[in-house]
Amino acid sequence: MTRRFTVILALGLAVLVACPAGAQEPRAKAKAQRPSSPEGVTIERDLAYGPHKERNTLDLYLPTEGQAPRPLVIWIHGGAWRGGSKDGGPRPAMQLLRRGYAVASINYRLSQHAPFPAQIEDCKAAVRFLRANASRYGLDPDHFGAWGGSAGGHLVALLGTSGDVKDLEGDGPNPGVSSRVQAVCDIFGPANLLTLAAQSGPDSTIQHDAPDSPGSLLLGGPIPDRKDAARRASPVTYITRDDPPFLIVHGDKDTTVPVGQSRELHAALQKRGVDSTLMIVPGAGHGPEILTPEVLRAAVTFFDKHVKHGTAAR
Repeated sequence: MTRRFTVILALGLAVLVACPAGAQEPRAKAKAQRPSSPEGVTIERDLAYGPHKERNTLDLYLPTEGQAPRPLVIWIHGGAWRGGSKDGGPRPAMQLLRRGYAVASINYRLSQHAPFPAQIEDCKAAVRFLRANASRYGLDPDHFGAWGGSAGGHLVALLGTSGDVKDLEGDGPNPGVSSRVQAVCDIFGPANLLTLAAQSGPDSTIQHDAPDSPGSLLLGGPIPDRKDAARRASPVTYITRDDPPFLIVHGDKDTTVPVGQSRELHAALQKRGVDSTLMIVPGAGHGPEILTPEVLRAAVTFFDKHVKHGTAAR
């Protein structure tokens, strides 16, 4: 790995959790500084995948060398469903560019723009756009992965479990094109909004059932008063045997999103026969320390196995 890519990955540790899913408010309102194009990579910026202006845009990172069509990994940013932007770049995923992957970084509507399911509808619309335009950008439409942290972890997990759920597709462009992904890497994402509060310990930084919690703002009202909506927004709700493989990563000292969320998701996936790996990082909280060298190596190995060399999409 070159020094330049090592620096990029180090920067990515901070970007992953700049606005975690449990934060009460976005920490920074300034527009994120866009990463420069690494050597040997071109960036197609601000591609419109839907009708909602800048929140329905994505950046596509394409290696200039190697053969097309390329496997693709889609990075979904975190930010409490209220902050964050594709402009921060898919920094943890940029290591994949050196391995012949294309990488996309997407925006989606935040909870102040529209309540759930707008967020997952946008993510699915982005997947459909990329698959519908695969030949234009040299992508392999049968080999798409998804990677995200915190609120982005929730959304990639939901992409993985709801690939066959028409109710969450929305009415965006490219209807009839599959929004399935072939592998999911979920970094400390909420998995079941109904159990967030119960799994949180006394040192939790968030009262998840409070009206102003990130989850309640996502649903448009307190989670206890929106149980049907909370169930609809939870990745565990939709698990079926044909879901893609999962790599789930969580710190055992996370006081923002309790580690029980990832344990619950992992157990539910395994119960239904889905290939799932759970990595618990000792001493890690809801912060950049989660992306240890071991975790980054595991993510590369996971995507190589299930996206780069995996079987075609079902």
